[in-house]
Amino acid sequence: MTFYSFAKNVASAVFKPLYRVEAIGIEHFPMEGAVLLCTNHISNFDPVVVGITAPRPIHFMAKEELFSVPVLKGIIKNLHAFPVKRGFSDREALRKGLSVLKEGHVLGLFPEGHRSKTGELGKGLAGAGFFALRTDCSVVPSAIIGPYKSFQKVKVVYGKPISMEEMRRAKASPEEVTELIMSEIHKLIIEHR
Repeated sequence: MTFYSFAKNVASAVFKPLYRVEAIGIEHFPMEGAVLLCTNHISNFDPVVVGITAPRPIHFMAKEELFSVPVLKGIIKNLHAFPVKRGFSDREALRKGLSVLKEGHVLGLFPEGHRSKTGELGKGLAGAGFFALRTDCSVVPSAIIGPYKSFQKVKVVYGKPISMEEMRRAKASPEEVTELIMSEIHKLIIEHR
């Protein structure tokens, strides 16, 4: 058993009963090939609930500060996370993200770049659109619907992959593609709230 599988089993045993975690739309999740998974961000627990409900291992971009905490650094590296400097373009993180997708893995992003203090969906950053346009990946929108309160249901909703063909034909910018992804996440939140 890999460390990722072990950690997923342990986290499932804790989070699923505590937050009554429910996954919706798993059938939409591609079981092979590169996937860009884009999710809203409402809590520090988001990577955990997405990780335990997604049917494939996820390589999350995580804020650089987490990699300076000695014990945590080792754990999150073994969970396939890699650092990103927030607030400006991090070329190394972009290269790593492209590499994850080109190798056919799942790249997990929170396009807002930070947690929403109000729980409302914020504006997405251009990084999601950059990855969607630069690779031949499936783009899967996802919504986490809380709140994280003991024994109250948290839903993780996976939407149908978004086709990028039309956006590529129209020579859409990364910002425009991110807007499309965020609008799909918003639809999932409204539909399943």
